[in-house]
Amino acid sequence: MIKNLKLTNFTTFQNLDIEFSPGVNVIIGENGTGKTHLLKAAYGLCAGNSAVDLIEEPTEEDIERELTQKFLALFMPLDGKLGKLRKNGVAENAQVSGVFSADRTIEVSFHTNSKSLALQNEIDYAKYSYSPVFIPTKEVLSFMKGFISLYQKYELSFDATYRDICSRLDLPEIRKDKLQERSKWAIEEIEKLCGGRFIFYGGGKVTFKTNDAEYSANVMAEGFRKAGMLARLLETGALAPGVSGPLIWDEPEANLNPKLLKLLVEILLELARNGQQIILATHDYVLLKWFDLLADESKGDQVRYHSLTLDPDSKEVRLESSDDFAEIQHNPIDEAFESIINEEIQNEIGEL
Repeated sequence: MIKNLKLTNFTTFQNLDIEFSPGVNVIIGENGTGKTHLLKAAYGLCAGNSAVDLIEEPTEEDIERELTQKFLALFMPLDGKLGKLRKNGVAENAQVSGVFSADRTIEVSFHTNSKSLALQNEIDYAKYSYSPVFIPTKEVLSFMKGFISLYQKYELSFDATYRDICSRLDLPEIRKDKLQERSKWAIEEIEKLCGGRFIFYGGGKVTFKTNDAEYSANVMAEGFRKAGMLARLLETGALAPGVSGPLIWDEPEANLNPKLLKLLVEILLELARNGQQIILATHDYVLLKWFDLLADESKGDQVRYHSLTLDPDSKEVRLESSDDFAEIQHNPIDEAFESIINEEIQNEIGEL
């Protein structure tokens, strides 16, 4: 679990300090306020140690190297230069720091000409081990076959979240008796929704199977493919509530019919009730409102809303966080919805 993230002079952020809920975190904001950058920074700190796990006794230099490669692969800055991730117009170094479970902290910094992130604190690598999952905006089942090989050999215009999710989806299923009951429930609900299940044969080959036939995954609706990704992550154990790291999801509503969003929110809340931290960014009113309506404090639900706004004068991104949906003062999703309602009322009055 990631408890806190601080971004200083990093991409669009001059000084952002965000406290995450251990349950569900919903990030909203207009385009250009840095929602995806925030998600990737949190993911990069959590996931940057994956390659270091292969080193028997990792040094500080090993961690710095792997974190650097991870951030470059996630953000893909111009010319592959780390300094391009530093906020324009500032003289100070950029810093990214995170506080994790048991108050374990990792902090890195870099300047314009840096070739590597520099650790700013001593860390016990044996305790710095988190396994997050990042689901990007686009579904990947339609192009998984051969994707990882292509990614490793050629320069593709996909950031590392796509490589990482393809690798996790291609893992074998864990034994049924090892699956948590709520994970089984979620998988079954998704299969009911889709009318069948996605079958993963390895190497990125994916089909969709019903009781009567088997089809290419590509003929299925994009929304079903996205739901199928979540089911697969649960059945491989890549997502294991209370065990795995955060689930970070960029625009889960993309390609999903609004009618499906209630079930999605119900599943995410159930996973969170069983110890799965969730951090997502959304532009969708329906998704946002279902969290507001379905969250139940008596069941231990902890939903925190984080609103990012761009100050028109200073051009600095401001953060507003609240555990109460109604207390968020700057909510562009609500404002857009209200504007539509007002326009409709005016049109009806004009017709009278």
